[in-house]
Amino acid sequence: MSLAAKYDSKTTEDKWYQYWMENDFFKSVPDERESYTIVIPPPNVTGVLHMGHMLNNTIQDVLIRRARLKGYNACWVPGTDHASIATEAKVVKKLKEQGIDKNDLSREEFLAHAWDWTDEYGGIILEQLKKLGASCDWSRTKFTLDDDMSASVIKVFVDLYNKGMIYRGFRMVNWDPEAQTTLSDEEVIYEERNGHLYHLKYQIKGSNDFISIATTRPETILGDTAICVHPDDDRYTDLVGKTVIVPIVNREIPVIADEYVDMEFGTGALKITPAHDENDKKIGETHKLEVIDIFNADATLNSYGLHYAGKDRFLVRKEISNELEEKGFLINKENHVHKVGTSERTGAVIEPRLSDQWFLKMEDLAQPAIKAVREDIVELLPAKFKSTYFHWMENVRDWNISRQLMWGQRIPAYFYGDGKEDFVVATCIEDAITLSRKRTNNDNLQASDLRQENDVLDTWFSSWLWPISVFNGVLEPENEEINYYYPTRDLVTGPDILFFWVARMIVAGYELRDEKPFDKVYLTGLVRDKQRRKMSKSLGNSPDALGLIENYGADGVRVGLLLSAAAGNDIMFDEDLCQQGKGFVNKMWNAYRLIDGWEVDETLSQPAHALQGLNWYKSRFAQVLNEVEDHYSKYRISDVLMTSYKLIYDDFCGWLLEIIKPEYQKPIDPKTLFEVIALFEDNLRLMHPFTPFITEELWQSIAARDVKDALCINTWPVAGTIDQSLLSDFELVQDVISGIRTVRKEKQISFKNEITLNAINNEELSGEYDSLIMKMGNVSQIHLVEEQVSGAASYRVKSNEYFIPLEGNIDVAAEIEKLSGELKRAQGFLIGVQKKLGNERFVNNAAVEIVDKEKQKEADTLAKIETIEASMKALKG
Repeated sequence: MSLAAKYDSKTTEDKWYQYWMENDFFKSVPDERESYTIVIPPPNVTGVLHMGHMLNNTIQDVLIRRARLKGYNACWVPGTDHASIATEAKVVKKLKEQGIDKNDLSREEFLAHAWDWTDEYGGIILEQLKKLGASCDWSRTKFTLDDDMSASVIKVFVDLYNKGMIYRGFRMVNWDPEAQTTLSDEEVIYEERNGHLYHLKYQIKGSNDFISIATTRPETILGDTAICVHPDDDRYTDLVGKTVIVPIVNREIPVIADEYVDMEFGTGALKITPAHDENDKKIGETHKLEVIDIFNADATLNSYGLHYAGKDRFLVRKEISNELEEKGFLINKENHVHKVGTSERTGAVIEPRLSDQWFLKMEDLAQPAIKAVREDIVELLPAKFKSTYFHWMENVRDWNISRQLMWGQRIPAYFYGDGKEDFVVATCIEDAITLSRKRTNNDNLQASDLRQENDVLDTWFSSWLWPISVFNGVLEPENEEINYYYPTRDLVTGPDILFFWVARMIVAGYELRDEKPFDKVYLTGLVRDKQRRKMSKSLGNSPDALGLIENYGADGVRVGLLLSAAAGNDIMFDEDLCQQGKGFVNKMWNAYRLIDGWEVDETLSQPAHALQGLNWYKSRFAQVLNEVEDHYSKYRISDVLMTSYKLIYDDFCGWLLEIIKPEYQKPIDPKTLFEVIALFEDNLRLMHPFTPFITEELWQSIAARDVKDALCINTWPVAGTIDQSLLSDFELVQDVISGIRTVRKEKQISFKNEITLNAINNEELSGEYDSLIMKMGNVSQIHLVEEQVSGAASYRVKSNEYFIPLEGNIDVAAEIEKLSGELKRAQGFLIGVQKKLGNERFVNNAAVEIVDKEKQKEADTLAKIETIEASMKALKG
């Protein structure tokens, strides 16, 4: 059955994806083959498909589909992340719309709502990935809150605690007042913002004198417990040990000395607020200062805020600055640009806060992970990201792994008393009872006597186990799957989570299995718009991913994304690239429609030009396949696509099909047809990882295929012999033919009209290619000549010179007249340029680049005049 005139992407995509799924082509089980494993960077369960996902997952699919064709047991594990903060925020918002306050619910009631929300909205993105063509083993889909995944997280927590690597401590943490939870340092984004620097004065007790300080946060004076100066600062020597009075609060606080203070910065005197600044806390501990926390969890002021209690911190900042000014404590206020920490998830301004939290000691854990990347045991691509990786890992701080949320794995610590150390850590309540009885020597302790920690674990504490836990390698460390699929092969992700996730997975791999989690990490760039802006909903510059697939087809979008997606470089996305991708898909479709439409005459023998063209393309294909393999080995995925694209678009469609195409309404010989179809099948194999749908459709259209012969699970093409001599000759032949086409176009000689070609053959181009040149250029005869031919248009190919007689093909007199006009215009232009260059004032005063530009114009015009005169001479004979 002949192909439809137009390719229908939607029908094709639905049909073949269903076919692949029904036949379990993406399913993987351990067998005798070598494994090739990729684990998906699990998108948030709240997520929907966006351009970053499209790029990342297309690259993964290219790698996994190629591995499948290469004969590997390809396994791509999909799944989603429970995303503690993001999901809880979504659920809280939904509850608020229903008039329900999260704080009025028990933990169990809130989690019931969270699971309802997850069941309704979670995992939408995975269904959307199927539209893109993602060939994941969907039977392996995991969720970081699955029972076995959570059990793995709890076991790792308990094991690390028992090794002394997890501890509970009272520390200054990053507090997100909107999500009302702590964040790790890596989850804080620092932004430059415009603010003010407030210069305030504190009265010295028993005196009319003042000491001045500068602060960006005047509201925190309500928590001040000291003023600090440098011990060597002569300006304040007499004040150390004295007392000053905090404005508004009227609290008496000491003046202390500490070498931490920079005498050159500001006034050389610092207000110390131990509850709300990390450095102030350290000074407070050294000098045993009182700690006064003035904030509630939502960043409103508490009772220590006096008459500002209950008001938001930023409103208080404005109001207290006015009060300070009214009461004469504000010396001046100046504009000031400073860095402000914000929450990666909610965008809220972070508040430093003292809190009891759980931490994982990272310094020792980081060492094997540093060594692995330094020695390229785990290879980062591109390598430029290694410096970022080392900067983070060599300066790593203990990881704050607790979060004040309900959605997530609850920390397995059980308190049996009121003291901070009155707890045990266990994987289950039964073990906790046993441990608590031993700790207290009280055999009567029951489950009701224990209180489990309310905090949950940081989401990353579950996803750092991902390559291990998806194969149940934590609970059953020696099971068949973990031993077969682990370490995984490639990880494709963005550099923004290089530390959050990638580094921590490497840490977990070495700590839990003494083995790397993956061989290579391919780091994609950010997808930006044509103006280099990051794509975002707020800017309105992020196209609807599914809408693009609807408009251009999944294959078209995949090609469009990867045409400009060099590893680690940001992608300037232009929807025109998807149109180009769609055009390429249609080109493949029409190429086979052309082949499929040829009638075969079994009695015909293969013409010489067809044999030459086919042999050339076999060598060219082998040459390109070697280039493609090299690009793949270096993870230059965009280069793979571009190289393959040009092969099919230019070499196959632009040259080979034109070479072998029979004359209009005439048949083709069977040998040529058989061979070109075999080459087209190799093209489909090569392109399948990038354009899976169109290639499967064409593959199945060529012949009736058994299920086991589907392209999706077929074989990768094998490079044949490369005939370098043939390739070199063919470059000459192509240039000769291109020259004929150019002359025809310029001289308006119809391509239907036969011409003769005369050649001075210095390059010794074999006459065996004459029939090919004659067919492609519609040349009736080729004559070898010793000297230039008059009355002809000429062109050069290397040292060969070719002449196409114009008599009979064009109106010679009209052509001479046309050239005369061009010559006259060129000579007139030359006079103007030379006049300018002959003007000493211009040459001496104009910029060098302007003078050089005029000289170039002169040289170009002289060359043009020489060419026109030569053409006129040839025409006149």
